Amino acid sequence: MNKIPKAFLISDLICLAVLLAFLFSLPSKLFKTPTSFVIEASNGNLLSAAIASDGQWRFPVADSVPVKFKDCIIAFEDKRFYHHFGIDFLAMSRAMGQNWKAKSVVSGGSTLSMQVIRLSRKQDRTVWQKLLEVILALRLEIKYSKKEILGLYAANAPFGSNVVGLEAASWRYYGRNAKTLSWGEMATLAVLPNSPSLVHPGKNSTRLIKKRNDLLDKLAKLKYIDQATANLAKLEPVPGKPMPLPQNAPHLLNRFKVERASLKIPSTRITSTLDENIQLKVNAILKRYNNRYRANDINNISALVLNARTGHVVSYVGNIYQPENADLQSHVDMIKAPRSPGSTLKPLLYASMINDGFILPHTLVPDIPTQIAGYSPQNYDLGYDGAIAADKALSRSLNIPAVKMLQQYKYERFYDKLKNLGIGTLNQPADHYGLSLILGGSEVTMWDLANTYMGMVRTLNHFNTYKGLYNPEDYKPARYFNSENKDEKDYQRTSFLDHGSIWATFNAMEEVMRPGDEGLWEQFSSSQRVAWKTGTSFGFRDAWAVGLTPNYVVCIWVGNADGEGRPGLIGIEAAAPVLFDIFRLLPNGKWFETPATKLKKIKICKQSGYKAGEYCTNVTEELVPVAGEKTAVCPFHKLVHLDRTGAFRVTDQCESITHMQHKSWFILPPAMEYYYKIKNSDYKSLPPFKDGCDLSGGNSVMEVIYPKNNAIVYIPLELDGTRGKIVINAAHRNSGSKIYWHIDNEYVATTTNFHQLAISPPSGKHTLTLVDENGERLVQVFTVLDKERNNK
Repeated sequence: MNKIPKAFLISDLICLAVLLAFLFSLPSKLFKTPTSFVIEASNGNLLSAAIASDGQWRFPVADSVPVKFKDCIIAFEDKRFYHHFGIDFLAMSRAMGQNWKAKSVVSGGSTLSMQVIRLSRKQDRTVWQKLLEVILALRLEIKYSKKEILGLYAANAPFGSNVVGLEAASWRYYGRNAKTLSWGEMATLAVLPNSPSLVHPGKNSTRLIKKRNDLLDKLAKLKYIDQATANLAKLEPVPGKPMPLPQNAPHLLNRFKVERASLKIPSTRITSTLDENIQLKVNAILKRYNNRYRANDINNISALVLNARTGHVVSYVGNIYQPENADLQSHVDMIKAPRSPGSTLKPLLYASMINDGFILPHTLVPDIPTQIAGYSPQNYDLGYDGAIAADKALSRSLNIPAVKMLQQYKYERFYDKLKNLGIGTLNQPADHYGLSLILGGSEVTMWDLANTYMGMVRTLNHFNTYKGLYNPEDYKPARYFNSENKDEKDYQRTSFLDHGSIWATFNAMEEVMRPGDEGLWEQFSSSQRVAWKTGTSFGFRDAWAVGLTPNYVVCIWVGNADGEGRPGLIGIEAAAPVLFDIFRLLPNGKWFETPATKLKKIKICKQSGYKAGEYCTNVTEELVPVAGEKTAVCPFHKLVHLDRTGAFRVTDQCESITHMQHKSWFILPPAMEYYYKIKNSDYKSLPPFKDGCDLSGGNSVMEVIYPKNNAIVYIPLELDGTRGKIVINAAHRNSGSKIYWHIDNEYVATTTNFHQLAISPPSGKHTLTLVDENGERLVQVFTVLDKERNNK
């Protein structure tokens, strides 16, 4: 074999090295400058933007460049752009001739490709640098398409001041999307990168107008537009000083900044799911209410609207936006802020108890003065119903029935349920919250709360879609940016809450009386059906309202970001009106379909709401969730034995069985009866026992309402420094009966009809003994705290 000459081998290696140098001369990422964070509405319009970290307004490269800008910039800078490979030799020779003749640089021959390279390198333009630009421009044309090269130029060309890129310039100088600009406006922007430091809006406007008009004439000459259009475009004014960019979703923009890395979104721009029209109107509504509430030093308000059908965020207003007033703390995104939920978790407890077979929708629950391990919940109106149907207790947002229900359900079980439903702020063990969990003793975020209710809505919406099965994906958080939604088909036979219990809960939530004129909503056929709930945190620090339809979930929070409470800051007055104003923006739709196969008709005791027992006299059939079969039968209807007149109760020891009447009687425990009969005039108390009848084994006739057995009580000091008193309250089944009160076996007082006693016993353990005129006894124990020892 002939040996290859050494000279040829060296020349091949040199050629290979030159080829490799050419191939790898272009960096993988051409522009490494930081870009602005940009949030667009679902229609592509700009909602909010933040300046880049280097102080420039520079938007990420857009998917497409407006046709008008393509025509303008090609006509102005590089009319043979589509016919060369990065170098326009005709333009270069023309420029060299003009510059030689003028003995100075009066014309340039750079193509758009060469200008893209120059913008990416930002170096002094020596002869060698210009030669390198030519080489890199050729390499650019190999790697990128003409469309991509135009996109890189449009995104990185300087437009004067700190404005970089066409889109930023369009918003800064004209206040709208570049795609909507006229020929005159686009021509103005197209001439700016040629000499942005000398000519830009607000500076040298005469020179700017001349350059624009020359370009318009050139566009007409090149047949991009006709001369009449060019002449009309010349009449348009040029912009003045740069305009501020829209800030219609600043809190979502900040959220995107924080979450971009975890969401694995490469660009600093997203097209969000927000509806621009709704977002702007919600902003206006919140601003109007905020102006009103600030008279009461209530400074902050936020709203979140979710589309339950798509799982998308429709409107995200984390707060009013007034950065010029630092005292308002309007930069705080209250949608992400953990706050006390007030009563907004009550529907979740109601649904859980129905789902797990503890109650039926109308089951009576106690509403009496309550003390549990030193915890004494109070209703907002400070009144008591004695007993109230569970759904009515929910619609009226009564605290004591809610605590009683949680006591029955167990707060540990409810704590686990809330975590499963998506409440992610329960960072302490269940015992830390205890029964206060149902009255706002924990913290939630608007985001978690709204998404939990949206999960319930989506579950019920999909009843027929999934043929009665459940998809855990329904409880995934809403998305605020467009992405591929891979809906996994992992259907299950059970869920956290079944279709029937959700349906029953939404029915109960729909019965809440609406604020103001909305209370008459049922009289208007066009009014929207809404299931909703309000909440007010302890100390009037947070006012909530959450509402839902099959299509939307709306959540409102009103308060102060620093946690300051204000009188009048309650859900029904501050948050509910905002909720219904927003629902008026949203389209109406059909109500939820009844999940018929997840409901069952069972016989219900109309008076107690329990499953009908053998002594229930007024029985009705109702559709209830199937778990209702597991509930207890009515405990309040019992068979009583009366004498022949029906005026007295008797036993077989004092009355012949043949002379007895046997009747079903609705009997509440004494404490419940005491308050229930005040508000229910049709309630009939048990007749007294006939003289001579043995009462042993009969029903209890007395009950201590406060303090409960083994309670620990504290006696406060009065304003004058003297020791106060505690008021002991008892109930007797028979009105008019006398009760003889004894403390530590010493007689202290007698009461008739109204059984209350104010006492001031010393600290320590005490025995309370009540004896009625028939000899019935009731003995309980309570402990009075020693203030000084307790303070130590």
